[in-house]
Amino acid sequence: MKYFLLILCLVMMTSLGAQEVSSVEKDIKVGLVLSGGGAKGFAHVSVLKKLEEAGVRVDYIAGTSMGAIIGGLYASGYSAKELDSVLHVYDLDGLVRDDLPREVSSFYQKENDGKYAISLPLVKRKIELPSAVSKGQNAFNIFSQLTEHVHQVDDFSELDIPFFCIATNLETGEEVVLDKGFLPEAIRASGSFPGLLTPVKVDGKVLVDGGIVDNFPVEKMKEKGVDYIIGVNVSAGLKDIENLNTLPEILMQIAGFQMYNKWDEKIEQSDLYIRPDLDEFTTFSFDESEEIMKRGDLAMEKVEDQLKELAIRQKGGVRERSIEAYTFTDEFTFKEILIKGNRNYTDQYCIKKLGLEKNETISRKDFMRGIDVLTATGNFESIFYKFIPIEGGLSVEFEVTENTEETLIQFGAHYDDLYKTGILVNFTNKHLFFKNDFISADFVVGDNIRYNIDYFYDNGFNWSFGLNTRYNTFKTDIVSSTLPISKNDASDSGLKIPIRYIDFTTRLFLQSTIKDRWAFRIGIEHKFLNTFTDEIVDDQTNRIYFERSHFFNAFGKIMLDTYDTKYFPKKGVFFNSEYILYGTSSDYNENFTPFSQLFGRVGFAHTFFDKLTFQIISEAGVTIGNNDNLVLDYHLGGYNENYINTFVPFYGYGFAELNESAFLRTALTARVELFKKNFLSFTGNLGRINDDIWNDGRIFEDTKLGYAAGYGVNTIIGPIELVYSWNPDNSQNYWYINVGFWF
Repeated sequence: MKYFLLILCLVMMTSLGAQEVSSVEKDIKVGLVLSGGGAKGFAHVSVLKKLEEAGVRVDYIAGTSMGAIIGGLYASGYSAKELDSVLHVYDLDGLVRDDLPREVSSFYQKENDGKYAISLPLVKRKIELPSAVSKGQNAFNIFSQLTEHVHQVDDFSELDIPFFCIATNLETGEEVVLDKGFLPEAIRASGSFPGLLTPVKVDGKVLVDGGIVDNFPVEKMKEKGVDYIIGVNVSAGLKDIENLNTLPEILMQIAGFQMYNKWDEKIEQSDLYIRPDLDEFTTFSFDESEEIMKRGDLAMEKVEDQLKELAIRQKGGVRERSIEAYTFTDEFTFKEILIKGNRNYTDQYCIKKLGLEKNETISRKDFMRGIDVLTATGNFESIFYKFIPIEGGLSVEFEVTENTEETLIQFGAHYDDLYKTGILVNFTNKHLFFKNDFISADFVVGDNIRYNIDYFYDNGFNWSFGLNTRYNTFKTDIVSSTLPISKNDASDSGLKIPIRYIDFTTRLFLQSTIKDRWAFRIGIEHKFLNTFTDEIVDDQTNRIYFERSHFFNAFGKIMLDTYDTKYFPKKGVFFNSEYILYGTSSDYNENFTPFSQLFGRVGFAHTFFDKLTFQIISEAGVTIGNNDNLVLDYHLGGYNENYINTFVPFYGYGFAELNESAFLRTALTARVELFKKNFLSFTGNLGRINDDIWNDGRIFEDTKLGYAAGYGVNTIIGPIELVYSWNPDNSQNYWYINVGFWF
């Protein structure tokens, strides 16, 4: 019996000792839950800083929306200090914008941008509104670059800190836990606020912002087996009706009905609940990140003692956090290029637009420019990419989602002194005959009926095929000596007569481009010019034709356009040179002989102090051979950006007041941005208008001068300008009013 009691005592002592040792040595696993809240999520960075300073080790991270972005980056290896630097380096306000530099647009887009004030998709003959303000490509680009060091990780439990985030299935409304896949894609999906960023397709599901179903996934964190949960809430909660004044606020309130339904339970499940005082900020207060992070610091100071106590209870210490060991290379050499998800656009089209070649080195800057170029086509809803190490080098895998909006209807409006009032309606349709083609048709109704139709088969940067046909007409008063039947019949009366000018031109051409910077175009042209005036004699109208001929021509064109904007450019270079050979004609006036014309225009803009811009434009035109018809000479005067054929603007003179077979003109503009998108400008232009513009090197002899001062505003409908011009040679002066995009 005594041996039994002795053994029993030993067992009990051993058991108690083991429990005591277990209690002492047990580690505390900490789970961190970060809520969504848009720009207010900057406070999460302050939270992470204070956790590191207190010595608290985070063992699991969960986040929703902005909490998913901050949490995902931290889980990938960034320190809190590095995240703080990221917020200052990257324009996070740009996450919700689709802004692209104009230089990445195709030449067709550059020629036609700034024409349409409204663009709407047309689906099944019905106009639809866009699905979101932004496609979110810029957001993905930033996330992808920041997580490049973990592109090969497809299980988020294998990250430096295990991680998951929450998204919402747009079709079913169900909660989706993202703990596997591609990290930048996952955090992009979790932050896709409806109406602001387009949804993301992941594994066949269309996902939007996780805050709709669970903005504070505390219970999901509890399921991961952590011992201690720190919950950080930066969301605003439901607002009173007095504070619901904007569309984003109303949308957030609607989304919050379900979001805040079980909020009290989530708080109770948090071992430490932190809520910074951020009520005065909004979801879009991206420009107030510093103050938001200060509020995060204040909230963490209140729980400083609890954090230090928690750190003491943890064993193993805080892991060193930094991605400095990872080398972000500035150059890539791809052994393999994979394109997935493309149906209507070939691999070759995508790769050429991206500017990639196997086994050729490309800089990071040029790689990102290629992404922008492919994005700028408007043919893709999203372009996701990742770098995967393979044997012998690096593979880049693209997962593209094509834009299903194949038909657009677009609108614009304009007024100027030549064409007067015009309302523009455009129909654009993609994949009409081939995968890579589109057709765009402009129809202008108003004082002068016009149309412009483009068909283009885009073969990337290889030779592409295009067709353009246009109809232009206007009526204006012109000096009678301007458009005689022939130069021998020129009148010196100087009287102004009303003329009607009609142009019908069709071009077939081949085009090749170099990275959408340079474009080369060659083709053939049919042009019908009909210019006449109606003379009334004894109540009878006699129509006098100055020109009524068909012309069959060949042409070549070289173009360069790096202006940052089409209107009021602040930087960039523009170059346009065209050679036209007038080969044959129906010869209405019986005075035609073949001749050619060479025209060139170069522009340069540069801005000083971010406000003062100097823009210089030089242009010249010469006629090679004998042209006996003044209709085809160069006509200078007036101010418009939609002149056609040989009409050229020249401040200080009336429309087409100066005429010759050759000209040389230079204009220098000084433009000051007084307020945002408000410009005050002064322009001086001089020119030599003569059949011998070089004049044995004395090009400044017998020159014409003109000046202009104007005020312009860049608005949502286009530029609105009021310009006054004059010249020192006589007392003539002119006022120009232009409203809306030029077309």
